[in-house]
Amino acid sequence: MRFGRIATVVSALALTATVAACGSSEKTIDKEAASGNTSGALVGVTMPTRSSERWIHDGENVKSSLEKLGYKVDLQYAENDIPTQVNQIENQITKGAKLLIIASIDGTALTTQLQQAADNKIPVISYDRLIRNSPNVDYYTTFDNFKVGVQQATSLLVGLKLLNADGSAGSAKGPFNVELFAGSPDDNNATFFFNGAMSVLKPFIDKGTVKVKSGQTDFKTVAILRWDPATAQKRMEDILTKTYTGAKVDGVLSPYDGLSIGILSALKSNGYGTSGQPYPIVTGQDAELASVKSIIAGEQYSTIFKDTRELAKITVTMADTVLKGGKPAVNNTKDYDNGNKVVPAQLLEPMIVDKSNYQKALVDTGYYTAAQLGG
Repeated sequence: MRFGRIATVVSALALTATVAACGSSEKTIDKEAASGNTSGALVGVTMPTRSSERWIHDGENVKSSLEKLGYKVDLQYAENDIPTQVNQIENQITKGAKLLIIASIDGTALTTQLQQAADNKIPVISYDRLIRNSPNVDYYTTFDNFKVGVQQATSLLVGLKLLNADGSAGSAKGPFNVELFAGSPDDNNATFFFNGAMSVLKPFIDKGTVKVKSGQTDFKTVAILRWDPATAQKRMEDILTKTYTGAKVDGVLSPYDGLSIGILSALKSNGYGTSGQPYPIVTGQDAELASVKSIIAGEQYSTIFKDTRELAKITVTMADTVLKGGKPAVNNTKDYDNGNKVVPAQLLEPMIVDKSNYQKALVDTGYYTAAQLGG
């Protein structure tokens, strides 16, 4: 409390100096910052799209949590259109937003808008997807994205019985035919996911235990722009037609549930999913409702659960701290280089979910109800 009184005196002296030098509009802003009174301040929140249910949950969770703290929120979805997101952010700056929370579509496309934010002394929190090539990203909230990839590859190998759940060698010997998919090349997270997965898979590929029969193993070739399920489905269909005549796919590394659904559709149309030709081991991410149902039905093998309720919580806490002039908690200050600076980050832990633990991970925690999952 003593520190708070000292800080108030110092802030008041700073305010006096500012009033003497600045106009009335700046005076109002400074007075609010000095007093810590941020009630009613506008926060701009931009999400990529409503086409993925996880972004709907993210946006709603962030908005409702900020509103409970007394903030006004302008929540926008850009439907994966970069010019739309650019306009939304510019409009939020014009409306007088005091802080921006941005889940970018293209992490390299917002440099000008972030400079506008900086010119207006508006802090920026990059949400789940790191915004690149700008010095004007103040903080980053996300999950341990490299670990997400590690978990995806690990669950794939466990499903193939090359590994046991505890990481020890499994009963299977292989070789197994596996195909690789990666996320959107303009999403910084996609590289982390892929590199994490390959750190686990490469030794098995090098030994010949895992074979990528198509030969497509580099990120640029396997990446799916905008995480589009239809594009993933088409690529899987092409691979099956060109590479798997007389052979079978044993596993597919998929980095996202939406892509997994598209991949499974391609596999189904090629005869997989029948009693004589079971589905390959197919991974995913985000624990989207359709994919959890697919896991329960024995189609998709696993997903990576990232509790967006917790991500919203740490982001809102960070935003509230920043708006009140404080320094928020971070737990990573070395790994998230956006090409211009290392952005201080607060990371959460992901977890593997499959048929054996979805009840405990998703239903018992209230993320889904049994009714939503058809139980």
